[in-house]
Amino acid sequence: MAPTVPQPRRPAECDPVRRWYENELGWATAPGPGPVRLVTGLRFDVLELPAEAGFAALRHLGPRAPVALRGETMRLLIGAGGADELPGILDWLEWGDIPLDLTAVGAGGLIEAPTPPGWSGSRGAAVWLRPPEPGCEVEPTLPAPLSLPAVGRGGTAHHSDPAVGSDLVRLVDTAATRCHRVRLRRRSRQPLAFS
Repeated sequence: MAPTVPQPRRPAECDPVRRWYENELGWATAPGPGPVRLVTGLRFDVLELPAEAGFAALRHLGPRAPVALRGETMRLLIGAGGADELPGILDWLEWGDIPLDLTAVGAGGLIEAPTPPGWSGSRGAAVWLRPPEPGCEVEPTLPAPLSLPAVGRGGTAHHSDPAVGSDLVRLVDTAATRCHRVRLRRRSRQPLAFS
């Protein structure tokens, strides 16, 4: 009896959402089953904040900067490396000791991939408010992580170029202010507890 050689396996059909992100946008996705997840820290990082606060921050993003929404959480794409700068920017803006619902996902992180524009997704899935444009580089549209302005004598900040670092700093400042206001408003709605 001749040994039977198994037929080569056909590659499993690639998830169309994964294919869209990898082939149309050139974005890295995490391997494995389940929902498609985007790898952060390579082409972009993500600021996550309450959607209520996020809408006010949109004015500091260019019109082509991608923005996603999942439930009550808004995700603002920022330049790769921006997540590492968030704590320093918050400290510099004097928000460092104040609890905020403002976090960043950077190198080595993952976020759920929003449903591509025009596609139907599952209920509660992340969606694009401002989708990325296939064939266009995303990096030039994002607030870039740059060094904080130098602090001169007397504690005043100065730039050799006024645009350096301003986009990400302005975005974080607005996001922190709005997150704080949302937090205060939510706390004021809670009934007081007496002992």
